[in-house]
Amino acid sequence: MAITYRDAMINYYVNDVEGLATFYRQHFGFRETFRTPDTGPAIHIELRLGEFLLGLASIEAARAMHQLPLNPGLPRGEVALWTDDVDQAYAALTAKGVNSISAPHNFLEMPPLRAAWVEDPEGNPIQIVCHRQAS
Repeated sequence: MAITYRDAMINYYVNDVEGLATFYRQHFGFRETFRTPDTGPAIHIELRLGEFLLGLASIEAARAMHQLPLNPGLPRGEVALWTDDVDQAYAALTAKGVNSISAPHNFLEMPPLRAAWVEDPEGNPIQIVCHRQAS
C-alpha cells in the first residue's frame, strides 16, 4: 500500500505564541483556525491565509511534550507572501514599525520579480514578493 501525504503546513517554534499570532493577524490578514488549550496561554495556534497554514508552537511545550531537541538560532526558513505591490506593502509595514531586513529590489529576469524582506518579532524572515514588468 502506498503512503499518501496531505494537508501540509509550516510550524514555527517560537517563544511567544500569542504575540506572533497577533503580529501575523494584524499585519498580513491571517485568521486563526485552531488553538490549544482553549483557555489560558496558548501553546499552539494555527493561522490561515488563503490555502497556506502557519502553525506557531511553543518551544518550551515542544521540548516538554515531545522531547524535541530544539535549539533555535538563526532562522532556517521564511514565510513568503505574494502581493501586487511590494513597495507599497513594504512602506506600510515599516511605517507600522515592522523591522526591515532588505528593502524592495528587483531580481530574476525570468520571471521578473521584485521583493523585500521584513521580520516578525522573533526574527523570522518574511519575504514580500510580486511579479514585475520585464525590463
